[in-house]
Amino acid sequence: MKFMIVGKADEETEAGALPSPELVADMHAYNESLVKAGVLLAAEGLYASSHGAQIAYSGGKARVIDGPFAEAKELIAGFWLIQVKSREEAIEWALRVPVPPGHDGVGLDVWRVYDPTDTPDPSLSPEAAHHEAALRERLEDDRPS
Repeated sequence: MKFMIVGKADEETEAGALPSPELVADMHAYNESLVKAGVLLAAEGLYASSHGAQIAYSGGKARVIDGPFAEAKELIAGFWLIQVKSREEAIEWALRVPVPPGHDGVGLDVWRVYDPTDTPDPSLSPEAAHHEAALRERLEDDRPS
């Protein structure tokens, strides 16, 4: 099962403040432990929302809203994509994420990533299913080792 651990933004990350050298070292150690356990698929930090955009839809039309966005607590600062055996294991890994002292409130979300093989779509034609499988295989082949 794949899970995404989502790190929430705060006023500091939205202001573009860099983490302390100690926190960076702790994050590197955490990421290394994920790699050694063979569960890490991806991990990235994100720029502040001032570098981003949102797409809003109304009446069938898209509207681009440039950042920054007001509610930092609703934004994300980074993520880890992991492959583990259970939700409980994903939560165990999330509980190990180094968090700087003084951070209160919800700091991480743990979301299961939907995989098409979880519930095969009976309406998917054999050709479409083959195309989907081939695309995923190409993605895996193109991923650096």
